[in-house]
Amino acid sequence: MRYFLSILLAAGLCAATPQQNLQSHLLIDVGKQFVLGGNQGGAIRLSARNSGPVEVSVGERQRDGKVLERGRLRPRQSAWLEFAPGAAVLVRNLGRQQAVLDLKVRGAADSQMIYEPLSQTTEPGSAK
Repeated sequence: MRYFLSILLAAGLCAATPQQNLQSHLLIDVGKQFVLGGNQGGAIRLSARNSGPVEVSVGERQRDGKVLERGRLRPRQSAWLEFAPGAAVLVRNLGRQQAVLDLKVRGAADSQMIYEPLSQTTEPGSAK
């Protein structure tokens, strides 16, 4: 039992560190976007590889709500991007099939991760 509690304590201490590393095989349904971060204290660094059949858009929702498109990934393309503290990463499915990406994320441990409909955000390059 002590061994188990020691593992839980160690895991809790690791989770409390300001940076986290995450690897994910991400699936995004048609008409959805994946949102990572927003209001976190540190920058987010993202390595993404589009391993699916449809093009995706990678955008940044800045602290002031302005949304900028940072680029697009066609199938089999990869990119490395860095996002400012407090910004949210927006990965949008632009196709008519499920999008599939392999992500490596380094950034603030307090980053949220949610899915939302594409209609909940303004178009890239425009302000809310």
